Amino acid sequence: MALTFTDLAEVDLGRLASAVADWKSTADGLKKAADSARTGMRAKSDAARWAGVNATVTREFVGKTAKEVADLHAEAHSVHQVLDDGHRELAALQKQLRTAVDVEAARLGVRVEDIGGGKVRCFFPHVRGDSDERTQEQLDSRQALESKINRIVAHAEEIDASVARALGRIHGNDRHDAGHTNYESLNDAEAERAVELARKGDKMSDAELRELNGLLRFNAGEKDGEFSTEFYKGLGGPEKALQFYAAMSIDGTSADASRTRLDEVRDLQRVMGYNLANATDPDHRYHLPDSWGQDFRRLGTRQIGWERGQWNKPYGYQVLGGLLRYGDYDARFLNPIAEHITQLHKKDPYFFLSDKPAGNPDSYGFNPSGKLGSGNDPLNSVLEALGHSPEASEKFFTSPPTAYNEDGTVKAGGDPGFSSYLDLFTDKDFEWTVDTNATNVLADEDKTKAALGFGPTALGHALESATTGRPYDGDPTGDAIRHTEARAHLVSEIVDKFGEHPEVIRHNENGDLDDAESGPLYAMRGSLGDITAEYMGDFQRSMYREDGQSDLFPTFGAAANLDTGHAQRFLSAVGQDPDAYSAITSAQQAYTAQVVDHVINGDSHSHASLDGRVGNAVAPGSAIAGIMSDSRAHAIYEYHTAKDAEFNEAAADKQKWVNRILGMGIEKVGERVPIAGAPLEWASEDIQESIMKSIQQDTVTEAQAEAGAEYSHGRDATIDAARAAVDHALVNNQRIDPDTANDLRGAVRVSAGNSHSAGAQWSSESDAH
Repeated sequence: MALTFTDLAEVDLGRLASAVADWKSTADGLKKAADSARTGMRAKSDAARWAGVNATVTREFVGKTAKEVADLHAEAHSVHQVLDDGHRELAALQKQLRTAVDVEAARLGVRVEDIGGGKVRCFFPHVRGDSDERTQEQLDSRQALESKINRIVAHAEEIDASVARALGRIHGNDRHDAGHTNYESLNDAEAERAVELARKGDKMSDAELRELNGLLRFNAGEKDGEFSTEFYKGLGGPEKALQFYAAMSIDGTSADASRTRLDEVRDLQRVMGYNLANATDPDHRYHLPDSWGQDFRRLGTRQIGWERGQWNKPYGYQVLGGLLRYGDYDARFLNPIAEHITQLHKKDPYFFLSDKPAGNPDSYGFNPSGKLGSGNDPLNSVLEALGHSPEASEKFFTSPPTAYNEDGTVKAGGDPGFSSYLDLFTDKDFEWTVDTNATNVLADEDKTKAALGFGPTALGHALESATTGRPYDGDPTGDAIRHTEARAHLVSEIVDKFGEHPEVIRHNENGDLDDAESGPLYAMRGSLGDITAEYMGDFQRSMYREDGQSDLFPTFGAAANLDTGHAQRFLSAVGQDPDAYSAITSAQQAYTAQVVDHVINGDSHSHASLDGRVGNAVAPGSAIAGIMSDSRAHAIYEYHTAKDAEFNEAAADKQKWVNRILGMGIEKVGERVPIAGAPLEWASEDIQESIMKSIQQDTVTEAQAEAGAEYSHGRDATIDAARAAVDHALVNNQRIDPDTANDLRGAVRVSAGNSHSAGAQWSSESDAH
């Protein structure tokens, strides 16, 4: 019978705590008895000169008695360890559950209903007179809370089942014999069970695979790495681990696999990846030896088989790549693999594609997720791994490359033939592959274009991770991470690279501009937009060449010191992507609102007029808005790569950037931000509303585009947003009289309008080149 929400919420764990204490006392007492039996009775027996029957019967009896006391102590110790760990974990989960219900659910105004089977339903109760209409944000929050509570209950159920199973094995169901199975922790028991299930391979039932996934999921994040390390060691070594995952992934993605099996294998891909990342972190108390990384590189170019007489065998890197797509990996493990794979691709882009299983769904193979390729080309996989591993990706793109031999060993004194991986991947001659299982994919132009974008998209994810210090798809509510010198310098290199050659990321689906071919890396513009949003202070500084010593436009950590011309051309090319446009617009308005607030309400020794300073504060953001308006118009009417609706729909993710930018500006805004990561309540919702209004207004008709009015209503929207920023800043300011307030509004109207026009013109000029 499944443990339920009500069970966990209401159970009195104090009784379990008492049992833990009793077993601790019992184990301590038996330890003394066992020591006494070993050093007293057993020692004297061994030293005595027995004769006759005593030499056999009595000596054997004494020895067995001493052993049984020792076994009783071992059994009591194991019971105590398992119960203690189980109590500690259940108590933590119960606390999380009660916080979710008493605090989070109460704040959202939802109720939690136990629907049995270890599941709950969260819902908004009907209130008389209420329309029952909810915003999308409210609905998303409700769903997130429901999922969170269900995960907590599922974790508790796994702990409960593991404790019960471990106690059964410790006792052995033999009342007259102790010492069957010994555990030093609940982890030992869970890892033992996970390995036991894994050894069944593809003969596991769906229920057994679901159980394995649960064990792997709930133990993947352990800080000391004990479970993950024991699990991978239990599989039998690097090659055995690859064979197990290969067999399971093929079993779950084959044509006759059920939907349930496919879902469970997709889950296995994720949780095995998370555990591999945990087990290969050298800083953990428990971790796999360095030889695992070396063996994975050695196996990378060797074919891996798992069945007798197997004909088609994948390469080790194709199998490993499926696991690497999930988890935050340590640079010491991941980067040698990433460098080796990249250099193999550079030498022969099609080395790993010679045996791809054409004619199968893209989910078939070692990337059951089907995301960004079938997984035949491990380059896409390892770039995704870097996208989830910020420390590793930063070092990968900012450290000198190391040359590797084909067998994965370091090439002593070798020259890889390029100075940086950013240079290599952005080189016009670098060849990206079509990683799909589809037959005759080249005959399908749309599918070919989509597949050619998998690698560049993954590259964008890796660069996003390297420059932001966060996994590209990490928690959007997480605190901002200060920019290091290395990250900021990498951003400068990226802007220079694409600012000087924007054609590399240009996207053109239209016959109107025959000479403007699409560049090979346009699929990564969404990530470049996120990088721009993250470094909004640096981009605003660059618009009018702000003095590096000025604190008017603060950077968040080290400054990127962007080249003005490159930054303008970079923004013009990147802003043609709807997702990038939305991220940049959201971050720009949030950042500008903070700068305006600082000018009006912050301390300053400036003798310049306040209206002039406020006008200067909105100018760079308005120029960026102008670039965005022009870029949007070009994307719609010249390149035909998007529609107005797509730009408007992409704004749904605005909340992430509003909160993150407001969090970055804590040092400048002052006491109104209570803690890191907490957005300015007085501004957050209003800024979101202003962003949505700006994006929806920033439209242009075909006739206007032909007449050269590329920014149409976008200029008016920018003026409105600048004026709204002033209004926000004046809400709690009693020092500024109404006449001065009107002057400030007038100053930002003029500055915003002029700067928007200038930005649009810069964009048009750069696009013409």
